[in-house]
Amino acid sequence: MANSDLGGVREYGKRIDFGRTATDYGRYRAGYPGELYRRLEGFGIGVAGQRMLDLATGTGFLGRGFALRGCRVTGIDLSVPLMLEARRLDAEAQTTMNYMRGRAEVLPFRTASFDAVMAGQAWHWFNRDRAAVEAYRVLKSGGHLLLAHFDWIPLPGNVVEATEALIVKHNPEWKLGGGIGIHPRWLRDAAIAGFRDLETFSFDVMAPYTHEGWRGRIRASAGIAAQLSPERVESFDRELAQTLAERFPEEPMAVHHRTFAIVARRS
Repeated sequence: MANSDLGGVREYGKRIDFGRTATDYGRYRAGYPGELYRRLEGFGIGVAGQRMLDLATGTGFLGRGFALRGCRVTGIDLSVPLMLEARRLDAEAQTTMNYMRGRAEVLPFRTASFDAVMAGQAWHWFNRDRAAVEAYRVLKSGGHLLLAHFDWIPLPGNVVEATEALIVKHNPEWKLGGGIGIHPRWLRDAAIAGFRDLETFSFDVMAPYTHEGWRGRIRASAGIAAQLSPERVESFDRELAQTLAERFPEEPMAVHHRTFAIVARRS
């Protein structure tokens, strides 16, 4: 996505509501790969007992991995339905996170409260300058900012490319297609806010999905149930089901994803 598109994405974000798709979001949006958490251990992120803040936590699918490793995780989000779904998933996983309604740009926490602040699949929805300053403020000295993504990757002929074409057909306003799963602009945001020792890493995963699972995952995306009417969602879902049956009949399918992370330290 070009730099000039960022304002458009922010405007697009004002018109979507992931709470409308909380059930699909909780059921079908996969958590981050275990390899991400293992690599972050090398940065000192995710040590048992650390106090961590998960911005735009949604259903907790990034923070929960740290809670399962013994961290004390607080998630904030604007969507109450998503956080209620997160509590249900916590109970299934036999772990606990704390949840609060709030915005990344105006955090309701004291200065130097957390060992790590993270945002999974969310940084592009924020006023990034303000969110970076607030993250810096609530971190303890030496604490870390983590910006993580687990993005599907469209390649010629694959199921992601076909799916993105259908999303645009049913929702021409959707602006998030054609991604490469790497987000270098976020480095500038962190540096301007005062973070140091910035590092990035990425790795690819072929994530298994049944047809039902992939349809649910796409319904829970920004371009479909979070924005479209139920009738338009149903029309899209029928066409996606037909496309999968005709062009990608294997189950489970191996769907190309890329995990990307930025790690930055507060001085």
